[in-house]
Amino acid sequence: MSVSCGMECVVVLGCMRWAWKRCTYIGSDDSATWPLATPDEIEAVPRVCRIILAVYESDLRNPQWAPPGGYGLNPDWVVKRVTYEQTQGQAPPYLIYCDHEHRQIVLAIRGLNLAKESDYKLLMNNRLGMRMFDGGYVHHGLLNSAIWLLDQESETLRQLWVEKGSCYEMVFAGHSLGSGVAALLTVVAVNHRDRLGGIPREKIRCYAVAPARCMSLNLAVKYADVIYSIVLQDDFLPRTATPLEDIFRSLFCLPCLLFLVCLRDTFIPEGRKLGDPRRLYAPGRMYHIVERKFCRCGRFPPEVRTAIPVDGRFEHIVLSCNATSDHGIVWIEREAEKAVEVSRK
Repeated sequence: MSVSCGMECVVVLGCMRWAWKRCTYIGSDDSATWPLATPDEIEAVPRVCRIILAVYESDLRNPQWAPPGGYGLNPDWVVKRVTYEQTQGQAPPYLIYCDHEHRQIVLAIRGLNLAKESDYKLLMNNRLGMRMFDGGYVHHGLLNSAIWLLDQESETLRQLWVEKGSCYEMVFAGHSLGSGVAALLTVVAVNHRDRLGGIPREKIRCYAVAPARCMSLNLAVKYADVIYSIVLQDDFLPRTATPLEDIFRSLFCLPCLLFLVCLRDTFIPEGRKLGDPRRLYAPGRMYHIVERKFCRCGRFPPEVRTAIPVDGRFEHIVLSCNATSDHGIVWIEREAEKAVEVSRK
């Protein structure tokens, strides 16, 4: 009887220890040792978020969901808008915008639409280690979408860049599902720069907002000079290697899924997880917007920390009531704007 009681105590203590570690782990822990980003590094983030948000609008001259102050876009500078009907399920909707003020040619891709079956087909077209590219592993469905996008728009982008000359940058941007497509489109474009008029690598940029895990760690590090991932505090998507299709099919019970992922990962040795070369990660250099602190209520003036992690990145799910709200691009745009203002003071 005493042996049985002792075993029960050990199990209870073990569960309490696990619960304490998980419940006290906060999003800011992931980047606690990272240096702060400079104002120049993050200045473009809120502007890029607004361009992505504009993809959701049907009429930019009469926007329905514009943030305070509007999108700041000139509708006359929109080169092209592409809808679900035009992509025929090959990619999410996107727009091409020529920002003459900041000298950027931007291709912006929207995030997942829960009502569109084609988006789920992109997510579900993958399995662990299914697709190799450029010496690493990538998400099969997202890479196919990126290749389709380049095939469709390479001539348009090439003409724009040749017309504007070498003073313009080529920017690929996306949110959530669109971030994975944009990141892999950047990888493909860097390897086929001749299709964009021979644009130099240093003139190509990607902003992956609330990024999906779409490439292996060696590729994430290799393209850190051109791909920038933007993560707001506790966002769940960059933190779980659970297949994207399982995450979004379970969206209506997402807190339950995140808890089960936490529980499962507890029993998998860290070396085994991080040692698998097929494991997918959030791409490029990481920019982590931090605005909440342990045991302190409310949001604080945000700061942005940055690094190129090589020992795994955002590996632990944060059990937080903000894990899903921090994924929203509206919040990311708002907090990124505040972070730019704070960093310039």
